[in-house]
Amino acid sequence: MTSRDVVLGRLRAALATGGAVPVEVPRDYQHTGTLDLDQLVERLTDYRAHVHRVAEAAVADTIAGILPVGATIVVPPGLPSAWLPPTVTALPDDGLDNARIGAADAVVTAAAVAIAQTGTVVLDGSPDQGRRVLSLLPDRHICVVRAGQVVATVPEALARLTPHRPLTWISGPSATSDIELIRVEGVHGPRHLHVVLLP
Repeated sequence: MTSRDVVLGRLRAALATGGAVPVEVPRDYQHTGTLDLDQLVERLTDYRAHVHRVAEAAVADTIAGILPVGATIVVPPGLPSAWLPPTVTALPDDGLDNARIGAADAVVTAAAVAIAQTGTVVLDGSPDQGRRVLSLLPDRHICVVRAGQVVATVPEALARLTPHRPLTWISGPSATSDIELIRVEGVHGPRHLHVVLLP
């Protein structure tokens, strides 16, 4: 009898009995924590993201300082226009094709929630965040997060999110390692992540 026969035999036996009895999943993990904005900044910085802590009135100036004059940025349809500096050309996403999105210098979005313990920003496809493709194709992603959107733990974030929405979880710029464990950035998304953190 081969290993294959053994595995298939076990599968047949399990299926013949109607499957296993449901297992009780322990739920005694930490659900809440103490919110610490500095922890979010520390985690994001550790992941090689750039964090800018500014007042909302300074968002446009901050974005102008990140991007060169004349840069082209993609913006979701519900992004506040006050966040956009006059030194850039904004391309509203009205169904832009992937080539135009990918050719842009950056994308500017808002966020649904951010998690301090993990340094993660979550987008849910709301009008100020746009389609998922917007946060994947441009080489630079500038994400504006309000302090009121920051929670301490993952369970707290999940409680604020709607499960059927298209959730994109971002912990730093896109990065992977090749076979020699050399970090390569920008393979699956933007090489540069800037988080503009508002009070």
